[in-house]
Amino acid sequence: MKKRILWIVLVVFVHTIWAQDEDYVRDNYDKTETYITMRDGVRLFTTIYAPKDTSKEYPIIMQRTPYSCKPYGEDQFRSKIGPNEFMMKDGYIVVYQDVRGRWMSEGVYDNMRAYIPNKTGDQTDEASDTYDTIDWLVENVPNNNGKVGTWGISYPGFYATYSLLDAHPALKASSPQACIGDFYFDDFHHNGSYLLSYWRATAVFGYDKTEPTKDAWYDFPELGTEDQYQFFLDVGPLSNLDKYYDESNVFWQQLKEHPNYDEFWRSRGIIQHLEDIKPAVMVVGGLFDAEDLYGPFETYENIENRSDNYNTVVFGPWSHGDWARTKKRQAIGNVFFGEDISLHFQRDIETPFFNHFLKGSGSNTTDFPEAYMYDTGAREWKKYTEWPPKAVQNKTFWLGGNQDLISEKPANGSESFISDPKKPVPYSEDIKMVFTPRKFMTDDQRFAARRTDVLVYETEVLDDDMTLAGDIMAKLQVATTGTAADWAIKLIDVYPPDAEDYPETQEYLKMGNYHMMVRSEVMRGRFRNDFSKPEPFEPNKKTSVTVKLQDVHHTFKKGHKIQIQVQSTMFPYVDINPQTYVPNIFEASEDDFKKQTHTVYHDSKIEFSILPQKN
Repeated sequence: MKKRILWIVLVVFVHTIWAQDEDYVRDNYDKTETYITMRDGVRLFTTIYAPKDTSKEYPIIMQRTPYSCKPYGEDQFRSKIGPNEFMMKDGYIVVYQDVRGRWMSEGVYDNMRAYIPNKTGDQTDEASDTYDTIDWLVENVPNNNGKVGTWGISYPGFYATYSLLDAHPALKASSPQACIGDFYFDDFHHNGSYLLSYWRATAVFGYDKTEPTKDAWYDFPELGTEDQYQFFLDVGPLSNLDKYYDESNVFWQQLKEHPNYDEFWRSRGIIQHLEDIKPAVMVVGGLFDAEDLYGPFETYENIENRSDNYNTVVFGPWSHGDWARTKKRQAIGNVFFGEDISLHFQRDIETPFFNHFLKGSGSNTTDFPEAYMYDTGAREWKKYTEWPPKAVQNKTFWLGGNQDLISEKPANGSESFISDPKKPVPYSEDIKMVFTPRKFMTDDQRFAARRTDVLVYETEVLDDDMTLAGDIMAKLQVATTGTAADWAIKLIDVYPPDAEDYPETQEYLKMGNYHMMVRSEVMRGRFRNDFSKPEPFEPNKKTSVTVKLQDVHHTFKKGHKIQIQVQSTMFPYVDINPQTYVPNIFEASEDDFKKQTHTVYHDSKIEFSILPQKN
């Protein structure tokens, strides 16, 4: 009851604040809608919010989006504009643009449009569209100071990254946030496995429109249930999903036709092009983002290694886009991380970054750390001069016998489990039909640890804190009775028996002995050597499979335990591997799905990057 009262108070408080500010944009900004013509003649619909106070000049902050710059109509105003409320009230010219082929813009949409280096004539890509837009804005929008910034979250984050390529001289700063880096490793795929939980989003990206429109031209399929697990289990092979998306859905056809990391996907990745970047960059991500972890880390790393610009990275205890929502209490699912974390980011990190590079005011760049990372175990921000921190040391744990995670290589041995495609391991106890999953990134994993098709390896109770900072490499030695298999790894923080509940903790759970998932990743075994060249397993042959888990920044506290879980299914987050090798899993038949026995050998190991504890 106390939890529910707390939530009611918080909701009332938030809605009261919103009500006070709902007319701020209308009262302080003029709105203009226009078409900006690109070099090939295609016109892109653009919305401009300019401060009513014309006594001074303002920088331009711009977001390009495939998700619409609604509301349409010069008398229709957003309740909030810009990256955050502080910047909105500081005074910026805020611009939104429907990208080529989406909503009110002309042209043909291309999902993750490939970058064209050394363009000639009227060749276009998202870089040229951004350049042409900025060029028009600085020449035609009154009272601008000639400096432009870009930002965006998720797909708009991809367009923010894109703005850095062949950047316009007026572009001085960009903040790609939860930015897609490559659709073969973000959102729809993880290491070659297909993320079935994002299947419904295929409707958003797959249907082409024929003319500018203010209304959605796509519909989500009607499924008749909220039980995501049962729905996909009943559907069976991926080929049976064709009845929901026919050939008119271009993206569904592309997914099916390109199961491997071929030129189709490689050309759409933006990571490989991030070199010689000039504008200042602040990459932002959430350490519990189920959609886009690969993109932000790879974007920051590639710019850092191949450019000489100002480049910084911020990761907080957020799910997808949480930093743009001002919540008093920051929690992911059952786990609480602290108060006013997003407010702090918006006020003390994001706003000073843009103010410095676009207004020449506020903090010096020396005041910004290279990496501003939240420790999700210690519940505090940490500043580093580089990421991963220079001080990290490699520490190896072995998957030993008796469910032990140990620091010394064990004697020969192994554990086996039966993987049944008809009874896959759920990725969460709470599975419903959602657009994208969120809370499972910190979900209690006790339910999985109690299954016979999940192997568990655990340390003794820790005598001292242990801080992990950087990526995790799972170097497995495995075998299977079949010719195909997926391998999923989970890193888990096991709480002590007397851990206290949070107000956010679900009623049926207790935080005592809670198995908090810190990070997970899956590898489609056929791609263990090359994402472009799938290959079967040889039955019963010991084989190396390496799985890279995205970076963490987490302190396992004294009194906690570190646990590793190994399994072959995380359904329906990831589709089911038939466990019989077929050239294309999207074309697998019911008969291809076979029960198999998988083995994990004791010379399998997990390599962590550990920060030494200060005395």
